Amino acid sequence: MTARDAPACVEATILRLLAERETQASICPSEVARALGDDEAAWRALMPAVRQAAAHLAQAQRIEVTQRHRRVRIEDAKGPVRLRRGERFDAP
Repeated sequence: MTARDAPACVEATILRLLAERETQASICPSEVARALGDDEAAWRALMPAVRQAAAHLAQAQRIEVTQRHRRVRIEDAKGPVRLRRGERFDAP
């Protein structure tokens, strides 16, 4: 994955993983990073890109970011968050 392709690839992975789950299910951002990274160091390095992609998708209402079952802005969230389908979700 090149730096140029990274945002689109990360967003597509978020949407794909959500599409593979039940409608009301959520995923952890680390699941996205693990799907893209070969080893622990690689997926951990991808976490900022995953959070940035999630912020972009949430802004477009394609996903929602939750913390303790409440919607939050990922930019403001401290600690673990979950990603779930948003109002304008569409599978890749």
